[in-house]
Amino acid sequence: MKKLIIIPAYNESENILNTIKCIEKNAPDFDYVVINDCSKDNTLEILENNHLHFVNLPVNLGIGGAVQTGYQYALENGYDIAVQVDGDGQHDPKFLSDLFETLVKENADMVIGSRFIKNEGFQSTFMRRVGITYFTKLIHSLTGKTITDPTSGFRMCNRKVIELFSRDYPRDYPEPESIVALLKRKMKVIEVPVQMKERQGGESSINASKSVYYMIKVSLAILIENLRKYKV
Repeated sequence: MKKLIIIPAYNESENILNTIKCIEKNAPDFDYVVINDCSKDNTLEILENNHLHFVNLPVNLGIGGAVQTGYQYALENGYDIAVQVDGDGQHDPKFLSDLFETLVKENADMVIGSRFIKNEGFQSTFMRRVGITYFTKLIHSLTGKTITDPTSGFRMCNRKVIELFSRDYPRDYPEPESIVALLKRKMKVIEVPVQMKERQGGESSINASKSVYYMIKVSLAILIENLRKYKV
């Protein structure tokens, strides 16, 4: 199987090189592509100077647009498996083998790396954990499925999901909404325990002042997604 790591990156000059080195060391059987989302720092310069594999977006598309670009790249280049690994160093490539083995063994459409099955490693901030718990309950109320880490970007999917996400993927804060989209299509979404790290440098795109806006916007998007009709 051809396996691709999608690395969305916006202003990740402090982290991107170490992230890729860690991938090359711990997941040599995966290819990777960095999606540089029109970074304002010297992320592009680092990618070019180190001859890394990347797609450079001429305008900022946001996390959803950057990740969707990665899925389109995977589709066009014949990949069977795609997994998102954030450019900030939080996702440990050592767990990629667990995600892949579970995807194949369980014949799943998506496998999510969850911080909250074994509660090990970095557990995020208190306010973020409150939001995560809220989205877990919201998704369960709409779909009947319990996802313990619905905001995790550490997600692996099969070719069917690559094809879907390459043409239809949420633009803003896409993780919870896209989970609902898969579950409404009767696709198999499961979780495996992983350990994550604190952001290795730079600043998160979601701070305290944006948290309320984030929760309201994502909640509305999830509710709208839940109302869509699909052929299954």
